[in-house]
Amino acid sequence: MSFKEQINLRQLPNHIAIIMDGNGRWAKEKGQDRLYGHFHGVESVRQVVEGAAELGIGYLTLYAFSTENWDRPEDEVTGLMELLVDTIKKEVGTLNKNNIRLHVIGDLDMLPEAAKKEMQEAMEQTSANTGLNLIMALSYSSRWELAEAIRKIALEIKDGVLQPEQIGQQTLANYLCTKDFPDPELMIRTSGEFRISNFLLYQLAYAELYFTSVLWPDFRKEQLYQAISDFQSRERRFGKTSEQLKK
Repeated sequence: MSFKEQINLRQLPNHIAIIMDGNGRWAKEKGQDRLYGHFHGVESVRQVVEGAAELGIGYLTLYAFSTENWDRPEDEVTGLMELLVDTIKKEVGTLNKNNIRLHVIGDLDMLPEAAKKEMQEAMEQTSANTGLNLIMALSYSSRWELAEAIRKIALEIKDGVLQPEQIGQQTLANYLCTKDFPDPELMIRTSGEFRISNFLLYQLAYAELYFTSVLWPDFRKEQLYQAISDFQSRERRFGKTSEQLKK
């Protein structure tokens, strides 16, 4: 029985977040430069987006580029940005065909103008779609996001718009990049690394974490189905006991 056949369609995670890791190592194993790995990782994105949409997943967040990634070699960063622009141009039609809406979160002011323009146009062109919400985390880091949220809250307190006693967990959530999305229930990281790497630190508080040694360019629908099957085998207690859940 395939992993897809094992999935209970009535118990799907509504939001899956993925750290797409291993492009560089995959390329190195083949005697190629890192951009070769990033180029082949695009097919994995297509497969996973398509697989999530087919199952009826509501939200899929992909960690495409962190704020720390700006410190990588200039030629790799430039190549990644060019690949990003080219891919978005090519994929908008497919997103619309599959009723997928694109969102982007992160410090977009750091992106080159061409990348910003393509992203904005793609979001506008897919804004009427009602299927899978595809969220690209670009120039994103959770510590940056939290600092920005606190700064905005402080300004509103200073201006008298918000009072300190009004601040609760939901208040903070309302100032995050992900304020329009539910928290992820499943987080997948490829390539055998066991880290969250500054990704959705607040939002992943109760997510199930799934780590696989598969490098991102080799990750396909079947690996996504395997992660979802594993997710469905877990008991999610949210601080309660197993006995409480059975009542």
